Amino acid sequence: MRFLVWLLAASLACVPRAFAQDTALPRFSRSEPLPDLVPRAAPLPDLGEASGADLSLQAERRLGESVMQEIRRDPDYLDDPEVTALISGIGAQLASVMPGLRQDFEFFVIRDSSINAFALPGGFIGVHTGLIAASDTESEIASVLAHEMAHVTQRHIARQMGIQKKMQTPMMIAMAAALLLARSRPDLAGGATMAVQGGAIQSQLAYSREFEQEADRIGFQTLAASGYDTRAMAAFFQKLLRNDTGSVPVYLRSHPVTTARVAEAQDRAANTPYRQHIDSLEYHLVRAKVRAEAADPYDAVKMFSEAVNDRRFASEPAAHYGLAVALLRVKEPKRAEAEVARLRAEKAASPMIETLAARVRIALGDQAGALAILKAAQARYPYYRSILYSMLGLLNDLGRFDDMLAALAEPLRLYPRDAKLKEAQAKAYAGLGKRFLQHQALAEFYALQGSLPAAIDQLEFAQSSGDGNFYELSVVDARLKALRAELVREKDDEKNR
Repeated sequence: MRFLVWLLAASLACVPRAFAQDTALPRFSRSEPLPDLVPRAAPLPDLGEASGADLSLQAERRLGESVMQEIRRDPDYLDDPEVTALISGIGAQLASVMPGLRQDFEFFVIRDSSINAFALPGGFIGVHTGLIAASDTESEIASVLAHEMAHVTQRHIARQMGIQKKMQTPMMIAMAAALLLARSRPDLAGGATMAVQGGAIQSQLAYSREFEQEADRIGFQTLAASGYDTRAMAAFFQKLLRNDTGSVPVYLRSHPVTTARVAEAQDRAANTPYRQHIDSLEYHLVRAKVRAEAADPYDAVKMFSEAVNDRRFASEPAAHYGLAVALLRVKEPKRAEAEVARLRAEKAASPMIETLAARVRIALGDQAGALAILKAAQARYPYYRSILYSMLGLLNDLGRFDDMLAALAEPLRLYPRDAKLKEAQAKAYAGLGKRFLQHQALAEFYALQGSLPAAIDQLEFAQSSGDGNFYELSVVDARLKALRAELVREKDDEKNR
């Protein structure tokens, strides 16, 4: 992925630009609420001060933000709120049983067929679409997330970077990038290793394997306390073991799966009371969506058609849903409409079915019908933002910019840190020819994404737009002053590290 090349090259040249600690990705929640009472996980071990001596929580967060800014630009970054909502919902349930949690978690998805997930500095957890597609249960995904979240809570990145205290910060960043991400791109691993002195990385693998054992143990505790099936961790380890092609050199694997790790997970599960976990409909729909969009379009139609005809599926609604998604990809909206009708007949209810129904109406040329579906769905699922995003996109396509602003008024108040809403607001103002307000909204969008220079540029454009009144210009002047001061502080922090 392009961000890997950028990260390794930039980190060797200079310390990445720091960004505000509280910058966050849009947060999503599952349509159903989390349980009110969840058993608490065992307290995390006290790591003392050594783990933060070389990389503070604040610096770790800024480092993660700098990487995320590049990831969001990468074509492999999956900007799908429905897929992200599922992963974030599972992560939220796991986080709810972690005592004394000091970090926020942000979850994102990468288009990659490999069965993988990874933790970045600052609580950013990436999940490959291949992992979702390969999973058989929601608990299997939860077991992987619990493991990655343990890496974050145990400050493994900071501890790994603190092993060689004399190493310059850029070199440590490149080292962490190579250790964490080489498994995703083995073709880049060799060059990355040479760039950051492979011997230095290899000498620290003992620590990395200790961290894996620690993440397994603590991740299992979290999985058990959150109500997921504890047997899923061993099951998924076995799946990883079967799919290990050996393409990544052993000395660069940050998640080496061994029979010993499988046995340990099985032993832990055997000594834990069994609790059944019922998978949500959203899990099955998301997995079907990922599978339908990852495969060749015609192969996907064949796969889901056979599953429906032979009744070989874990979830019948998901099989029809996946077939409809695949049919849209091969431009057969009439057949996709029939699959949506079957979902309706089966009384399957989910916000994802409503957004799919709207996509089908759009493909049939019925934008008015699609808008009616989305409006009704929003009334039924008022807090499911994927519906809102779809409706805003459709209103933008129809040129109904005043309606876009009206639809945005309440969500912007409820979710002021949702960058997607700010971006939609900027588009609406642009459509209405309100250049001052367009640039002002874009500035906030970039600020939420962690790009302070771009946000400052937009505010300067707003100042020179010529259509802002005295009071609006005063607000921009004050905001511009604050952002410039924040950027200076971040540059000072970089010099002092």
